[in-house]
Amino acid sequence: FVPISGWHGDNMLEPSTKMPWFKGWAVERKEGKADGKCLIEALDAILPPSRPTEKPLRLPLQDVYKIGGIGTVPVGRVETGVLKPGTIVVFAPANITTEVKSVEMHHEALQEAVPGDNVGFNVKNVSVKELRRGYVAGDTKNNPPKGVADFTAQVIVLNHPGQISNGYTPVLDCHTAHIAC
Repeated sequence: FVPISGWHGDNMLEPSTKMPWFKGWAVERKEGKADGKCLIEALDAILPPSRPTEKPLRLPLQDVYKIGGIGTVPVGRVETGVLKPGTIVVFAPANITTEVKSVEMHHEALQEAVPGDNVGFNVKNVSVKELRRGYVAGDTKNNPPKGVADFTAQVIVLNHPGQISNGYTPVLDCHTAHIAC
């Protein structure tokens, strides 16, 4: 808890004289202790979340391009795991297996892509027509992704006009997939 007044600028960048009752804040964690009196110190003490690189590779495809002289280039955001050139990947649910020839981010070659990276990667012997938005790429050697017959979900209905009645066809948005059910 850090009391502030954004209107008056109290306790935002430096301790306020108008809050003598507030003695400061402190947090103790395995990375060490942190303490302070004002908001900027609390914000500076926030640790960035760790990237889940130790989990199996999951990369939902956002799009697939055919680039002249290069070939098929799927693009997407690495959610978990690490993508490297030479990795043998499988695309679920189509069960298409291929090798990653190269990985790029913002037109620069990468030795590895980690969670949070939006990348394009060149794949061998796969047509642009075989892949599509919503497929998920994963490493064949580390818990590869698979299609499922059913799943349980918590559903939230947003901006639906009127009642949901018999015969209604909902649309499922999951990562990059957009599917009528």
